[in-house]
Amino acid sequence: MSLLKDRARGCLLGLAAGDALGAPAENMEPAQIREKWGRLTEIEGGGTDDTEYAIFAVSLLVRHGHDLTSDDVADAYRREIIPLVLGPMKGAGFSELGTVSALRRGLEPPMTGMIHAHGWSDGLAMRAAPYGIFCPGDPAEAARLIEQDGLVSGEGEGINGGRAVAAAVAVAMSGAAPGEVVRAGLSAIPQDSWTARTISRALPLKDSPEGLHEAVVIRHYPWTDLAPEAVALAFAAYLHGDGEVEESVTYAVSLGRDADTIGAIAGAMAGAGRGEAGVPGRWAERIGPATGKCLPVVAGKHVLDVADELARRL
Repeated sequence: MSLLKDRARGCLLGLAAGDALGAPAENMEPAQIREKWGRLTEIEGGGTDDTEYAIFAVSLLVRHGHDLTSDDVADAYRREIIPLVLGPMKGAGFSELGTVSALRRGLEPPMTGMIHAHGWSDGLAMRAAPYGIFCPGDPAEAARLIEQDGLVSGEGEGINGGRAVAAAVAVAMSGAAPGEVVRAGLSAIPQDSWTARTISRALPLKDSPEGLHEAVVIRHYPWTDLAPEAVALAFAAYLHGDGEVEESVTYAVSLGRDADTIGAIAGAMAGAGRGEAGVPGRWAERIGPATGKCLPVVAGKHVLDVADELARRL
């Protein structure tokens, strides 16, 4: 197996494991998680929309490669997502729900990502890893491509979060040290952005869950899917674990809030650096094909199979 293929498999397997491990801890506080599990280390159920949207992103890259545009993404939503959504999109994030509504109304990107007022969500960051896989060692191109995806469903800080994660994964795919990976993510976004400031505040506090919450969590907002918050917590967890998959992911989900997305992002970065063997075997055994409960179009697809498909395009 080629090194890039191994890292692609590790990245998406790490993403799926972090998503599944963090799902039961979503919207919880660190103290609540400690009281219930001590340390959440075992996958109890399946993944969420994070994994399904990452699989969908792979299909976009396989089809369009570096020529991908926001119009291509919008067209894929219209042809492959909207016709199969007969009722509510179960488990979908606010930005994706708003995008589907906007597209149904006939709007085009970038308006589809602006009209629903949830453009800051972490919906783009959760599915950014495939763009990093597709651009190993080229964080600028990974950030450019994920922005094309993001123009359909987000704006501003939501796009910044996606750019940071895609760029970080691109550098992790080259085998870089965790510190270099995080610096690449920061370099892909404006330094005066909310996302960059939040990441910079989080990193020195990477070993303190309570300190991280104090530094980055927006308490007066009722939802937890803020991209600046989730990306900062995931980057801090990845550094806390020194890029090792199990430590990075278990620490990430112990932070609560949007725990599945935080775990998925940390798992993707760590898995890209450590490869498939870096993901605990007991976790890998629990990752099955996507159920399609949010995106019926990806039902039956396994992250390892789509990782291989993407690797063939490198």
